[in-house]
Amino acid sequence: MRIGFAGTPAFAATALKAILAAGMPVVVILSQPDRPRGRGLKVELGPVSALARAAGIPLVQPARLASEVERAPVVAVPLDVLVVVAYGLILPPEVLSWPAHGCINVHASLLPRWRGAAPIQRAILMGDAETGISLMRMDAGVDTGPVVTQIRLPIGARDTAGVLRERLAQTGAVAIVDCLTRLGREGHLEATPQPDSGATYAAKIGSEESLIDWQSSAKSIDRAVRAFNPAPGARTSLDGQLLKIWDAEPGTGHSGAPGTIVRCDTRSIVVACGDGVLLVRELQLAGGKRLSAAAFLAGHRVVAGARLGNRGG
Repeated sequence: MRIGFAGTPAFAATALKAILAAGMPVVVILSQPDRPRGRGLKVELGPVSALARAAGIPLVQPARLASEVERAPVVAVPLDVLVVVAYGLILPPEVLSWPAHGCINVHASLLPRWRGAAPIQRAILMGDAETGISLMRMDAGVDTGPVVTQIRLPIGARDTAGVLRERLAQTGAVAIVDCLTRLGREGHLEATPQPDSGATYAAKIGSEESLIDWQSSAKSIDRAVRAFNPAPGARTSLDGQLLKIWDAEPGTGHSGAPGTIVRCDTRSIVVACGDGVLLVRELQLAGGKRLSAAAFLAGHRVVAGARLGNRGG
């Protein structure tokens, strides 16, 4: 088979590594253009483009695929199948019809639930008990194509988006290798249309969403902290300074207005919420390091009764 691969971040690189390790013939790789990163804004290779260069596989990095000129170097290579994993660009009809067997997308949800850009974060935010990987034959819609296979995974009570993403990436990598093996052996893949019921959309996380609303319940704030770890981080403020909370856990009881620090102990800073309290275990002031609650309290004066920034109140 002549396999193409389209992807950009580390999640996609995990799948590409597995395909290459299986000895499958990847003849072209698409990835978004490499961009400036870090304080020095030095252009660095993305995870997928770095793999492509290391493996000596032709790499194409269009900024868009909207025009025929932009698509020409992409579709010039004959393909049997294109694997798409977190590529980040919409594929126009001309690209979808490029490979003989179409485009297979590795999506991090149990479709039709959580179609769209942020399925992992949305699943955690909504308190879903499980998620999974869907391999889908792509069509013109947003994650609406027929499903080739699904693998279900539980969401742990303390899973962050980062932890869950890594587990899903590994699961997706195994699944796509199995899928390509079947395609090579049988020459086709059966796919089942998605049901109309149960569809939800996982919109991209906006910056406003990462601002903690202390009037929400401790359980929902805990889900937000985990959903926004490692990015963009759940935000609040302390004495006018930006404060990110990286690890927390719901507690029982309630005392004080939402956002009020109830008490501090050796393991946590206890903050009142609209329902219950949040036990903050790890936090970070703007420009500082991520610190445990104990280390933070050793270097910053935090007293009971202080108020953290509170969206909406």
